Amino acid sequence: MALFPANPKRLDPYKNFKFRVKWDGVYVAGVSKVSSLKRSTEVVEHRAGGDPSTAHRSPGRNKYEPITLEGGLTQDMRFHDWAALVWNFNAALGAEVSLANFRKDIYLELYNEAGQLVIAYKIYRCWVSEYQALPDLDANANAVAIEHIKLENEGWERDTSVSEPQEPTLSAAVT
Repeated sequence: MALFPANPKRLDPYKNFKFRVKWDGVYVAGVSKVSSLKRSTEVVEHRAGGDPSTAHRSPGRNKYEPITLEGGLTQDMRFHDWAALVWNFNAALGAEVSLANFRKDIYLELYNEAGQLVIAYKIYRCWVSEYQALPDLDANANAVAIEHIKLENEGWERDTSVSEPQEPTLSAAVT
């Protein structure tokens, strides 16, 4: 781990509102929210019979939390179509699940205020475990209709080929 940041002039952390999601090599339009990437490691306790009454701890299995994607409801069928690969309501017996392609790797990109790619993650072997096609509908509300999918995954890693770009400057002098 580096002791100094790649850009020592940048004092502010990145904001969380500029991002894009890609799967099957295509950016998914309208994604407005992505839940956090979270990994936890189980703790395995053990002790020897002759040890004092103190347990030793060591790492066990890793667990990756599901990721939720939300987006404004449009005519885009990408959430719907992916969810249908896990369970297709009107499919013939034995054909409800598309075992060949219900898992996808997704790519999550974070951008700085200038719209430059600064951090990216590869998320592996995702599949839709929950799909909300329509939100609660309310004639008295003033809100965007949101659909969401919950993605189980088998791990993620930071794409280290993405490095901090040279930040742009204004060409005109500020006085």
